[in-house]
Amino acid sequence: MKQTAMTIAYPVGKNLYLNLTNRCPCACTFCIRTMGSSAYGSDPLWLEHEPSWEEVKAALDAVDVCSYEEVVFCGFGEPTERLELLCKTAAYLKKQGVRCIRLNTNGLSDLLHERKTAQDLHGLVDIVSISLNAGTEEEYRKVTRPKFPNAFAALQEFAADCKDSVPAIMYSVVDILPKAELDAAQSLADRQGIPLRVRKFEH
Repeated sequence: MKQTAMTIAYPVGKNLYLNLTNRCPCACTFCIRTMGSSAYGSDPLWLEHEPSWEEVKAALDAVDVCSYEEVVFCGFGEPTERLELLCKTAAYLKKQGVRCIRLNTNGLSDLLHERKTAQDLHGLVDIVSISLNAGTEEEYRKVTRPKFPNAFAALQEFAADCKDSVPAIMYSVVDILPKAELDAAQSLADRQGIPLRVRKFEH
C-alpha cells in the first residue's frame, strides 16, 4: 500500500533532494518507487498532490539550503515533468546562495514539452545527470519502458544540448546491468564525450 505525504525537501547525506512530482514517462524495471514509499530513510515520497510554488518555497525556507553541498532535483518522479517550477525553484535557490544545483533526469524533457529544453537550464542548474540505463536501444527499451518510441535518441540529443547549456553533464547507469551493457553504455558516453558514472543500486 502506498503511503502518501507532502515530502518536498528531504536530506540525503550532505545533499538536499527536492521531490516536485510523481509523474514519469518511464516505468523502469528497477525503479526504487516500486519497492516502497520512501528512499534513503525519507518520509513517504508519494505526494498527496503536486506541490505549488508556494509549498515548495515554504519547504525550502524551513531549512538552511546553503548548508548542503548540493541541492538535487530528484524524487519519486521525473523533475522535468514540472520544468517551469523546476526553473523557478532553481532561480530562487541561486538567489539564496546555494553552491551547486543538480538535476537527476531521464533526459526526456524535450519529448515531454515538444521543444528543445536544455537552454532553459542555463544559469540555473550546475550539473545534469541523465539516467542512461543501458548502452543499446533494445536494452534501453526493455529496462526503461518509456512511453515515447524515440526516447533513446531523444535523451542523447538532450545530453548533447546540455553540453552547451550547463557547466557539467554526466550519464549514469546502475551497477546491476550486465557487463556487456555497461561496456556499451561506456562506448556510447565516450562517443559523445560525456562522463559515465556507474552508481550502486540501492533500495
